[in-house]
Amino acid sequence: MTDARAALESCPALALRQAARRATRALDAALKDSGLTLAQAGLLARVATAPDDTIGALAAGLDLDPSTLSRTLRGLEKAGLVEIALVETDLRRRAVWLTEAGARRLAAALPAWRAAQARV
Repeated sequence: MTDARAALESCPALALRQAARRATRALDAALKDSGLTLAQAGLLARVATAPDDTIGALAAGLDLDPSTLSRTLRGLEKAGLVEIALVETDLRRRAVWLTEAGARRLAAALPAWRAAQARV
């Protein structure tokens, strides 16, 4: 068992995952009043600043599977925070952009998000 314990204690990937979960919990708590989770706020910020607004490009930039990203985006679309539409020049691709409500929600969340980042 000491080998297993040593492997656990020396594994940087496990330590990073644990630290990421702690940071996510702290940031989710800080964003609670905005009605957004860290994942949602991060995705809204990415959509707002992405040079290529297609789901494929967003997924690549976030290192996510497009189907995983699409599930999160559907929730934001249902909440009226993003719009998703087919790209007219390539009907296999879908573009994403913030709605006015999404831009307002992101702007309202940014101060709490930035303050929490300084504490984490």
